[in-house]
Amino acid sequence: MALTNDNQMCSTRFEVNRIACLATLTMLFVFNDGYAQSDIKKLKSLSIEQLMSLEVTSVARSAQLLSEVASAIQVITNEAIQRSGATTIPEALRLATNLQISQLTSSAWLVGTRGFNTVFANKLLVLIDGRTVYTPLFGGVLWEFQNVLLEDVDRIEVISGPGGTLWGVNAVNGVINIITKSAKDTHGLFVTGAFGTYNQDLIAARYGSSISEKLHYRAYAQRLTRKSFTLADGTDAGDAWGFIEAGFRVDWNENKKDNLTIQGDVQKGVRETAGEGSPFDSQNLLARWTHTYSEKSELILQTYYDRYWRDDAGVADELETYDIDFQHRFVINAHNTLLWGLGYRLVHDELYNRTIYVGLLPEERTMPLYSAFVQDEIEIGKVTFTVGSKFQHNIFSGLDVQPSVRLAFAVSPNHTLWAAASRAVRAPSRFDVDYFLPLEPQPPEVLSVAGGPNFTSEKMHAYEIGFRSQPTKKSSLSLAGFYNEYHDLYSVETLPGTNTYQIQNGSVAETWGGEFSGFHQLSDRWRIRAGFTYFGKDLRASPGRMHDPAYLSNDATHMAGLQSMLTLPANIHFDVVARYLDYIPASFATARVPEYFTFDVRLAWEYEKVEFALVGQNLYAKYHSEMNTTRIPRHVFGRITWRL
Repeated sequence: MALTNDNQMCSTRFEVNRIACLATLTMLFVFNDGYAQSDIKKLKSLSIEQLMSLEVTSVARSAQLLSEVASAIQVITNEAIQRSGATTIPEALRLATNLQISQLTSSAWLVGTRGFNTVFANKLLVLIDGRTVYTPLFGGVLWEFQNVLLEDVDRIEVISGPGGTLWGVNAVNGVINIITKSAKDTHGLFVTGAFGTYNQDLIAARYGSSISEKLHYRAYAQRLTRKSFTLADGTDAGDAWGFIEAGFRVDWNENKKDNLTIQGDVQKGVRETAGEGSPFDSQNLLARWTHTYSEKSELILQTYYDRYWRDDAGVADELETYDIDFQHRFVINAHNTLLWGLGYRLVHDELYNRTIYVGLLPEERTMPLYSAFVQDEIEIGKVTFTVGSKFQHNIFSGLDVQPSVRLAFAVSPNHTLWAAASRAVRAPSRFDVDYFLPLEPQPPEVLSVAGGPNFTSEKMHAYEIGFRSQPTKKSSLSLAGFYNEYHDLYSVETLPGTNTYQIQNGSVAETWGGEFSGFHQLSDRWRIRAGFTYFGKDLRASPGRMHDPAYLSNDATHMAGLQSMLTLPANIHFDVVARYLDYIPASFATARVPEYFTFDVRLAWEYEKVEFALVGQNLYAKYHSEMNTTRIPRHVFGRITWRL
């Protein structure tokens, strides 16, 4: 009842300030799609023209100027992350206003863009330094495993919209590419410690150096522990968690043309589920060789091994991934640049069912994935025309084809108009095909759910248009609109004449919306980033089908965010991150989630090589809920950081 009262009070306040809040964010048009800097002094020396000339790699799998990219993309830089007070990747992702992020428990987040943000969100591809981190178990991301040292993150590129032509299955609604710094850029010692009311402790250390001018390395270790949230009745939610992690990176530049990177991480932790410990661990090792022929011609060969294991109530899952990827970019003539590549991934999953009530059959699966892609970029005057397709084969649905066409028109040096049409697919996961409830055969009168042996890939056709501009020397903005059509979406339907439900492809949908982001330099010491997203949908059963697919999508209609970074005299930083999320309608599987507004504040002082910071998170209300009955508390923590 306490949560209900709090939400009613917050709802009343929203009616008063919601329009003012959204109008203020929109009028600012003060956000940049992204800007990169290693520290505040470097940023001050960059003009807006230089900031808009930053290179991003996720849209075309090769370097492109941010100002010319034919896609809706936002970039979260290292400076933005550090000044936000974020301590985990999902917290840092809140800075991208084209993402809907909901925290379920102390350790679990839902991250999505352009819809379908459910417990098993499965239409967003996430990469860390080129390593795909979504699990074929359900097609989504286990965010408790994705814990890189935020100090070493160079930038996070967030694409809203399909990326299947280059990145393959599951890059349906968007791509998140987390890119860490080269070992050459992380020399020296870094030590930090944080302690607070919810963050019980965060301790991390990293050391980087070089063996020669050509060989650079770094190694790090970190530990994080967090307390439990509370439930609506004020009782402990029993979802505390913590982990320890260590890793390394080595970069070898034999010459100006060849670069070899080897990196890896190990992690071990425990998260509570209803008060019971659920241990997990993971390991990964990646090697990447890049040979550069010229500015527009290069060859990249990458391979990695990734393993995770977790033990939840009733189920233990171990998944191993072996991946090799090759791509080659070369110039055909003065107007044509061709990019093509091949890939092979082998996934082996063993899931141990410890209960007869629910699980996967068979318990063990080996899932090979073959892929090839080709893309041609044609430049004619002020127009860049990009056409290509991905061809991918999996064991469940066979061959999937994902073509796209993109057009960018440089209206002027500071204004770019772009449009795109794409087809993307979400490949079947084990939860689609192998899920059973209960595992053992039951009498006909017993309600049960059977996996979908004929489940095929979900399909989406996307149409986008956008405009990126630098209207003044101190501001830039980006606008994007989209319309998507989905076919063969997931459904759970009754088999005729039985009491058994089966997983099928019996849903369709249309979604539409608009996104705005921008940046404004108020002064040499003060900059603001902001954004607003509108999302609409029509989700229904396919013609002739009888079911309600509302459980597929827990999405807000309006989202807004703002980050203010102010540097005061005497090396004092005063930073604010604010966000607003519209209410999420009730569905068959979840209750209605009230709208909420909250903000974080960070006050920091730099003295020579040491930084002292005080961070308050979720300060607007004592508690708020983002997806279920779990209450996320207002909390504060102090942090000391030493860089040498």
